[in-house]
Amino acid sequence: MQTVALACHAMATRFEIVLHGTDEVRLRAAGEEALEVIGRLEAQLSCYRASSELSRLNARAAQAPVRVEPGLFRLLQHAQRLQAETQGAFDITVAPLMRCWGFVNGTGKLPDPDELAEARTRVGMQLVKFNTDDFTIQFEREGVRLDLGAIGKGYALERAAELLREVGVTSALLHGGTSTVYALGKPPDAECWKVAIERPPDNAWSSALTRSITSGPPEGGTPNPLATVPLQDEALSVSAVWGKSFQADGKTFGHVLDPRTGQPVRGVLLAAVTLPSATETDALSTALLTLGPAGHEQIANLRPGMRTLLVVESETAEPFRAETRGITVTSPS
Repeated sequence: MQTVALACHAMATRFEIVLHGTDEVRLRAAGEEALEVIGRLEAQLSCYRASSELSRLNARAAQAPVRVEPGLFRLLQHAQRLQAETQGAFDITVAPLMRCWGFVNGTGKLPDPDELAEARTRVGMQLVKFNTDDFTIQFEREGVRLDLGAIGKGYALERAAELLREVGVTSALLHGGTSTVYALGKPPDAECWKVAIERPPDNAWSSALTRSITSGPPEGGTPNPLATVPLQDEALSVSAVWGKSFQADGKTFGHVLDPRTGQPVRGVLLAAVTLPSATETDALSTALLTLGPAGHEQIANLRPGMRTLLVVESETAEPFRAETRGITVTSPS
């Protein structure tokens, strides 16, 4: 049995693929083609590239309907459905709020209240109109901007996994940075892939934590994980508050914003979701993080077979409290 490992940098993170099979040359060719899929999707979906299709849509759709490639049209429709299912907790029109809070090409800042109020008027999928007859999209007002940061990596992994499956790869693990992993089939020597979720630090806000999930059993990378999740033909996404943050007025403000209120998420540290679709796990882990405990049951019941994990700040001496639906939490050592 041969093993091939490949990687590339895209969507501001490192994508990694590990493939198993009997023909190393074919595995490598398949892996390189899968990485090319990810690269092409970055060129299409990035709102940080002026030449991307998404950037052109953002620049023109308030003036007139803009025709988009059918695959992108379907992805944006999918995002619209997810926004409705999560009652607005996941919303790709969050871009004006991200800019207002200084999280676009920055580490954050307190927004002017009037500026924030204006930004909120430009958020909401009701402002995005889809025409299925000609694959055009139009924005209802100036200033609407789409940002696929909470769904794009999962979508890219799902598309890459589809390609690998089509060319006959039956065992592979695809990893999109710190947020999403897709397990194709199973490894040669085990019944499933095992992916570890890192335990939040005692003070998540002050931590320089760089990884949320690691591919492999605990002894392979993450000592004392919060959970080790078995996966087979499934994706796992983890959303967490640490990352970009800033302090002001004695408080810490993180980069995960609630599209419904325009305010940073507070009280919740981490959310994890498993499903067969990496596109959906990417989006729904963000929605679960935003909704917190009050919305845990709502998100967990959206899809059959979904497993979820939510970590919230504790009101006791413990550093955090975990709520789980089907994911086993490991006791600290």
